[in-house]
Amino acid sequence: MADHELAAAPTTCHWGSFDATLAPVLTIAPGDRVHLQSVSGPPYVLPRGGFHVPPELYEIHRALRPDPGPHILTGPIRVEGARPGDVLEVRILDVQLRQDWGYTRIRPLWGTLPEDFPEPRLIHIALDAARMTGRLPWGTELPLRPFFGVMGVAPPPAWGRISTTQPRAHGGNLDNKELIAGTTLYLPVWTEGALFSAGDGHGVQGDGEVCVTAIETALAGTFEFHLRRDFSLRFPAAETATAHITMAANADLDDAAKDALRDMIALIQRRTNLDAAEAYMLCSLAADVRITQLVNEQKGCHVVLPKSALGG
Repeated sequence: MADHELAAAPTTCHWGSFDATLAPVLTIAPGDRVHLQSVSGPPYVLPRGGFHVPPELYEIHRALRPDPGPHILTGPIRVEGARPGDVLEVRILDVQLRQDWGYTRIRPLWGTLPEDFPEPRLIHIALDAARMTGRLPWGTELPLRPFFGVMGVAPPPAWGRISTTQPRAHGGNLDNKELIAGTTLYLPVWTEGALFSAGDGHGVQGDGEVCVTAIETALAGTFEFHLRRDFSLRFPAAETATAHITMAANADLDDAAKDALRDMIALIQRRTNLDAAEAYMLCSLAADVRITQLVNEQKGCHVVLPKSALGG
């Protein structure tokens, strides 16, 4: 096992897209750890003074342009031996703040209630890393629970270059607030080397992410990568110390919920001797179906099942 440093810079970041033809900026072996830095936000969201802005963010703004999506991602990371059909196991070992501020904004025509909020609005939020709190402009303090909103591998090569906006089978803009330090993310691999990227740091987010943003900020994360060939996935999944999580996304929220539930039923069958009907009933008794986000065109749902329901 080796440790690698991957700083955010114009040469290590890409802005707005996932693409199987992107050249990797780092190659690692299974079992390696990567200490990855991210930045977040276009020029017009930067605070005017009083806060620390990572200097590489200015460099990235000068060198790169968002196309077609909004997220600045660090990567891609090539994992030696990864091949289509594998599952990339991403152990999220640590997530830390990299700056003392974040922003939240309302974007016209986006969000859950675009017809109610047609005007743009931007606020800056002071972040206290020692107390792990964010102070909103009107005085409310929120406990922080940082995570990367975007984590994904390259999409199937046939898809070409796709936006970072929509979560899809490769992962991407999952915006799942459960993907904090200590959680393991499982991503289906679609191309040689997997090509993992991460960004879109969130200080804290509620389920739904209803106005289109969380507390958007810069993060540093430590990830450990492993390859799995003992099971397959059609969409990302996750595991915490106490729960299994299946995820899905679809333009129709009902269809997203159905797909996440179907994957949880399959997970239960894989881990127990229950048949599909028994697993379905167990979900009705013990699992929670949650709205991940409503704002990324492809709406997200995730199903959370306590491990105790499976006897573990």
